Amino acid sequence: MSTMKKIKPLEDYRILSDEGVVSRGVGVYTGTNGNPNFPNPPFPLADLKTGTDSLSALMAESLDGSKKVIAEKNKQREAVIKMLRLLGRYVEVTCKEDMAIFKASGFEPASTTRTAPQHVSQNIRTIDHGAVSGQIVVQVKAVPKSLSYELRYGAALNGGAPATWITELVTGVKAPVIINGLTPGTIYAFQVRSLGKAGYSDWSDSVTLMCI
Repeated sequence: MSTMKKIKPLEDYRILSDEGVVSRGVGVYTGTNGNPNFPNPPFPLADLKTGTDSLSALMAESLDGSKKVIAEKNKQREAVIKMLRLLGRYVEVTCKEDMAIFKASGFEPASTTRTAPQHVSQNIRTIDHGAVSGQIVVQVKAVPKSLSYELRYGAALNGGAPATWITELVTGVKAPVIINGLTPGTIYAFQVRSLGKAGYSDWSDSVTLMCI
């Protein structure tokens, strides 16, 4: 007897841009509001619309670089994501494992196919936002016979290389490197090089991520 695979919502919020979060919120509101398949949502759906509208407005206001507005925007982003996660759970248990009903909600289903993790560069295994605003977590990839590593990062200006770099010594790669005190809304570039008996390798290609 075959087992039906459970449909779960795609929760890629950590890697979505602010525009992506707003788009997801608008799509889910449109799909669930007035949909007879989802009669009892866990909160008034008008709250989701209000939340995404507020996030969109704060995105426009934050373009002047105001740290206060950026902080408000990031707080509102997390509030919208929290609503989407909660509503996603509701849709998951209410859709009767019917893919057509699930997709009508505006959520995208998560893939059920397991894939091997992809390294983002030759020396960086993964890079992601940390648990708090202004924090980025970098997992350095091990290089055989390396004695240590250096990780450097800096604000990427207009898509180009950073004008200045901050370099940190990495003595081991089992634990990720946690970088704190970054500026939300700024795109940072990261590079890694390894130290072997012959000296330092070249710096890896840059990997960029916007801090939230």
